[in-house]
Amino acid sequence: MKYILNKEQFKIGIVIPARFDSSRLPGKPLIDLCGKSMIKRTWERCVKVLPSERVYIATDSDVIKAHCSDFTTQVIMTSKDCLTGTDRVAEANETLALDMVINVQGDEPIIEPDEILAVINYALENQGSIVNAFAVIDDESEFRSLTIPKVVMTPQKNLLYMSRAAIPSSKSAIFDFAFKQICIYAFPKEALKIFKSYGKKTPLESIEDIEILRFIELGLPVKMVEVSGRSMAIDVDNDVVKVRKIISNIDVHKKQ
Repeated sequence: MKYILNKEQFKIGIVIPARFDSSRLPGKPLIDLCGKSMIKRTWERCVKVLPSERVYIATDSDVIKAHCSDFTTQVIMTSKDCLTGTDRVAEANETLALDMVINVQGDEPIIEPDEILAVINYALENQGSIVNAFAVIDDESEFRSLTIPKVVMTPQKNLLYMSRAAIPSSKSAIFDFAFKQICIYAFPKEALKIFKSYGKKTPLESIEDIEILRFIELGLPVKMVEVSGRSMAIDVDNDVVKVRKIISNIDVHKKQ
């Protein structure tokens, strides 16, 4: 899965998967966050990294497509049968034919552009590798949270496993150190083809509901790159409240 990077021919783009029928928060991409939808705020963060013509939204929803048409024409319609966001990104790339796809989850409205750029740069330095971002957990509540995937990796930062459980853990279950997944990925087109062609969730992926595990279970290594972790994904109602507060505070500081 290695290839020579030809900068003139190499095609890279950001794809934001956006599904209307979220199991936890139906209509999640359209949630209002201080006057802008979640998907628009995520898109705005991404176009700070790559030109807008290289930032795409992949969705199965005509409602989301219509909403996004107010700020971009780069919307790729995918089927409703996609098992995960990565399957949706893989299907979108059948149309886009990008050499490297940067997948930024649509529920990351305050993602730091520098973190996206860090993943891109690391992936370009490690041509042909699957790359995922991680950050240090310094709050025990995050360590115990079942909505935050915890990362276990080798000293060389190769992914060993991810779990929603509190890992790594001692016999006494004391919080010592841990890392969390940040949902920014870099996928070579070949890896996406393999991922999608499998056609179903792998066993551990299905149990954990963490799609990056499919690559590991299929024998494809994943490299991890550390970022600051200042972003916050929206998974449940309480996250919406927290993100609105963060955005409001940012807006206040901008006005001062």
